[in-house]
Amino acid sequence: MDYGLLVMGAPYTSAAPHSALRFAKTLISKGHRLTGVFFYQDGVHNASLLMTPPQDELNLRDAWIALHQEHGVALDVCIAAALRRGIMSEAEAKRHGQAHFNLAAPFELTGLGQLLTLQQRGDRLITFA
Repeated sequence: MDYGLLVMGAPYTSAAPHSALRFAKTLISKGHRLTGVFFYQDGVHNASLLMTPPQDELNLRDAWIALHQEHGVALDVCIAAALRRGIMSEAEAKRHGQAHFNLAAPFELTGLGQLLTLQQRGDRLITFA
C-alpha cells in the first residue's frame, strides 16, 4: 500500500511527530511505500534549522531528514502555517525582507494543494495531531 502522513504536532510538545516517524519507519520496513509527509499547523516546527535538543535526545528534524535521504520521502511544509510561525526558506526570507531563514533542507515549503495531491496519490493518508 501507498501511504501519506500528515503531521500537525510540534516536536517535543506533542507525541505526534515521534509517533509519525515511528509509524513511517515501520510501514517502510513492512514493504509499504511512504509517498510523502506533509507538515501542517504546529507540525511545521519539525523543519526548523534552529531546533537543538540535548545530545541524548532524538533530534526529530535530523530523523526526518534521514528518512528522506534513505527512502526518498518528500517532506512538504505548509507555507502559510510556516510563515505564521516564523519558519521560512531563504527565498521566502528575501521576499519578505527578513535577514535570516531557518527551513532545513530537504524540507520544502508548499501549499495545501500538495496535501491534496498526497491524499489522492496514496491509498491512505494518516494524520498525527
